[in-house]
Amino acid sequence: MLAFWLTAILIAAPQTPPAACTLAGPAVEAPWTGAVPRAPTAPAPLQVVADVPLPGSASRFDYQSLESTTGRLFISHMGAGQLVVVDVRAGRVIANLDGFPTVTGVLAVPAEHRAYASATGDHAIVVVDDSALKIVARVSGPRFPDGIAYAPAERRVFVSDESGRQDFVLDVVTNTVVARIDLDGEAGNTQYDPTSHCVIVAVQTANQLAIIDPATATIVRRITLDQAVRYPHGVYIDAPHRLAFIAGEESGTLGVLDLRTLQLRQVLRVGSDPDVLAFDPALGRLYVAAESGVVAVFEERDGSLAQRGWYRAPGAHSVAVDSGTHRVYLPLADRGGSPLLRVLTPTDSH
Repeated sequence: MLAFWLTAILIAAPQTPPAACTLAGPAVEAPWTGAVPRAPTAPAPLQVVADVPLPGSASRFDYQSLESTTGRLFISHMGAGQLVVVDVRAGRVIANLDGFPTVTGVLAVPAEHRAYASATGDHAIVVVDDSALKIVARVSGPRFPDGIAYAPAERRVFVSDESGRQDFVLDVVTNTVVARIDLDGEAGNTQYDPTSHCVIVAVQTANQLAIIDPATATIVRRITLDQAVRYPHGVYIDAPHRLAFIAGEESGTLGVLDLRTLQLRQVLRVGSDPDVLAFDPALGRLYVAAESGVVAVFEERDGSLAQRGWYRAPGAHSVAVDSGTHRVYLPLADRGGSPLLRVLTPTDSH
């Protein structure tokens, strides 16, 4: 009887609603009138520590996601239609999963014991059990699913539908689509900002960032970026320092947006056609990987980025970093006819 009443009280108790997105407000513009510094000539302070052989064909890779608690790195092998799982602590592949045609985005979500991957060939989001490393659900809907973000309070996953010009919202409990948000332009990457409790989406063809309230699944603000950061695609949110790093795909630049003022603080040169961003908060080190095979390296100092040089490797447009070891991971599609995972470490991190 006591258990019954305790259960009844818990059910009847009012649930605290998720905090509202604090970036909501009227549309704003983020102009830029300053100079864009020249590209650095110095090599990045990185050295190769290992080349881990990868399975599958010598074909394109895309996003990666590191589950830091287990050391499992999920890699989208786009050209092979496979999701590769690497144990970065052991330095070896532990799974190579089929059923991911033209896979692009991937995100490990340890809180849900799941990994989510965008299978564009199936127009679906594929849900993977991160322990058993088996597919548990396949959610159809997006025309071209790409970047993925997770809002923990709502237990929702947000997925960019690039050519569908929408962001899809999945309930992680039921693995169902609960909302489709029209972006009025092609979707680039989608990121979650835990400080403002907002989802931020790059809207490439509108040259904007769309700010979404994850609880209501509605756009609550738009930020129009200067053409100095043209066709925004890759995004990374440095929540503690209230900065958004935005890669302009057509301009070959990186915009640094102050999330307090919603204005650009810097515009910096990166490799042509930048794609994936990764950040090591322990070192304050930002990596911007481009289709041109350039990984631009920056160091954050007092709210600004300082150039640290470029690392070059053919096809190195995807990058991940382990903030515990500071190791950097670059999947390379074709090195001597086979794919591999290049592992690098900063030479100046001691």
